[in-house]
Amino acid sequence: MIYLTICYVLENTLYINVTNRCTNRCSFCVRDKDCGIGDVNLWLEKEPTVEEMIEDIKRFNPQKYDEVVFCGYGEPTMRLDTVLACAKFIKENFDSKIRINTNGQANLFYGENVAPRLSGLIDVVSISLNAKNAEEYDELCKSIYGRESFQGLIDFAKACKKVVPEVVMSVVDVLPPEDIEACRKIAEDAGARLRVRELIE
Repeated sequence: MIYLTICYVLENTLYINVTNRCTNRCSFCVRDKDCGIGDVNLWLEKEPTVEEMIEDIKRFNPQKYDEVVFCGYGEPTMRLDTVLACAKFIKENFDSKIRINTNGQANLFYGENVAPRLSGLIDVVSISLNAKNAEEYDELCKSIYGRESFQGLIDFAKACKKVVPEVVMSVVDVLPPEDIEACRKIAEDAGARLRVRELIE
């Protein structure tokens, strides 16, 4: 039997683990240090099907939690059809706020603007900004798209702002204050709010 951790809970938030795959190889990524968070093993031995994910979502009952977040050990938008199918199920059956945590490279990955597909299904898009310019982002996050990825994620934030109620861009708290303020300006220019998050060791 293949063991899958699909749904897991942190601080009254229900997280949904979609994939191990990612277009980035961030130097600070927790997945390079461990196979999970706390005692939760998030490394998927196979990608769960929509049916498997919906069964686990029902088992956890999203109604009990403050928020449902598509996140985990990879980039959820690389399985966008699966994410949106699950989000549709949740919206049709539960009164839940849905967020997706992403590196913002979905439009680069698909070669088209996929943001309109989030409309009515995703309430919050949280994009990892991580750096104040393309050079530093490339050095830190090592995207398969190189320096193009930085402008790509900014463009994705702007596209999401047109169709999603809330867009957040985030940085980790290890950045110097002046870098955080530069990132705040980038987020505001994209119509997003900046969130400074704690680095997970």
